[in-house]
Amino acid sequence: MLGTDLWGDALDMALRAGGYVDDPEDETAVRFEKPGDLAKALWPGTVQTPALDLIDEELISALETPDARVAITMPPQEGKSTRVTITGPLFYLMRNPDWRIVIASYQQDLANEFGYAIRSAIQDNQGEDGTLDLGLRIRPDHGAVRNWKLLGYNGGIRVAGVGGGVTGRPADALFIDDPISNMEQAESKRYRDRVWNFWTAVGSTRLAPGAPVFVVLTRWHHDDLIGRLKAGEDGHLWKVINIPAQADHDPDKGEEDPLGREPGVYLQSARKRTPKDWDAIKIRVGPRVWNALYQGRPTAVRGGIFTSDWEEYDEPFWMERKDGSKFIPGLAWPEWEVAQSWDMAFKDLDSSDYVVGQVWVRKGVRAFLVHQVRRRMNFTETCEAVEEVTALWPQAVQKFVEDKANGTAVINALQKRIPGFIPIEPEGSKFARASAISPLSHSGNIVLPAPLGSDGLPFAPWIVDFKEECRDFPNGANDDQVDAMSQAVNRILLMPLMEESVVEPEEFTEHDARGWSISPV
Repeated sequence: MLGTDLWGDALDMALRAGGYVDDPEDETAVRFEKPGDLAKALWPGTVQTPALDLIDEELISALETPDARVAITMPPQEGKSTRVTITGPLFYLMRNPDWRIVIASYQQDLANEFGYAIRSAIQDNQGEDGTLDLGLRIRPDHGAVRNWKLLGYNGGIRVAGVGGGVTGRPADALFIDDPISNMEQAESKRYRDRVWNFWTAVGSTRLAPGAPVFVVLTRWHHDDLIGRLKAGEDGHLWKVINIPAQADHDPDKGEEDPLGREPGVYLQSARKRTPKDWDAIKIRVGPRVWNALYQGRPTAVRGGIFTSDWEEYDEPFWMERKDGSKFIPGLAWPEWEVAQSWDMAFKDLDSSDYVVGQVWVRKGVRAFLVHQVRRRMNFTETCEAVEEVTALWPQAVQKFVEDKANGTAVINALQKRIPGFIPIEPEGSKFARASAISPLSHSGNIVLPAPLGSDGLPFAPWIVDFKEECRDFPNGANDDQVDAMSQAVNRILLMPLMEESVVEPEEFTEHDARGWSISPV
């Protein structure tokens, strides 16, 4: 006896062969040039705006672009979900009825609503009672809201919350709509990790070859899904389109508004909001929410621990040998000191954690950051990175490694062939350790490389991200660079200063009314 799916597939083939199911290439079938045309036909009250025109262009372009990756951010309640996540999949199925489309949102109930809306649009438009005939039918034996298929074809819709799974079949297109629903979720790193894990472990693993992916959301946090996608190693593959409520680009810097507006011009609203309405919203929600939800530019709550005006150097004070290694001439203790500082990732946490290795040079009472590696690495890659930095900076004999996470394992694996490992048992919280060296950043005792050298060429472009992390600490998405810095500066600069001997009375030879005085001899 045939199973349910096999019986349904056999029925599909028989119906298609007998001509009982509309052919999407049939010239008599209703066709729409753009998703917006389809939306107006289904919902006559649709207001087509320039922002929705741009979304239509991206939906059409993705059909013709293998492996398209598109992220769209817009203010709330401006029609982005209806256009991208309801009209978009329906538009795709009318052209490719064999496509298996997956839709995900922050919870299963909302995802179900998307599946229900698309299914209803098909069921309510079959040419009866003067309705449109979209040329699609739902399989009667496979029509659940969460997972339904088209009659006569392999395609259909499957929906899931970000905590659920979509196993069972590949996705010919994936739509992720508002994976974060509110500020409470956005402020929770655990929830942001949950969303990221859905993409890395579930969504991305189900993609069929060439499948387009759309992420559409209102931004709540700088470390949201779009923030992590942009920061990822394949971030360059993503086309991120931010449509702010109010054009805020700077033409003098070559910036352009995606809709071609002049700076300060508000969005033409699908809900017919006026400039006065936008002004009222801007005042009501406050600058942080306005910048995040309405402008699509969330910023971290700044910590204020470190200076915003770092001391910098823009020329190397080291030589480069023929083998590529760096050498600082005239290095002598106690005036000079060179050290590595490593912040290792916990092996049982997700891939959003970074491993950071830094090289610091102390000259007198100033600590110079001269080198940094920062990337996601497994244990083997971490060991290789330590070996590479050691070869690059052979004078950095002492190597501070936090005696936690993978740090202990790295020390055990390398200490027999690489000398100088110093296990560091951290004292106090990360915030306390960073606060201890905070005054040294404000006094100019911590010196960073400039992003551009004195010749105008790139010198240390990675320092931009370093400064941003310091600026946002302890409220930012990451703190690995700060941890490595506080570990190094505490050891090579702060601790020696704190341990200097105190001048005792016996070192003075004369005493008068003012107290002890120094002997001139």
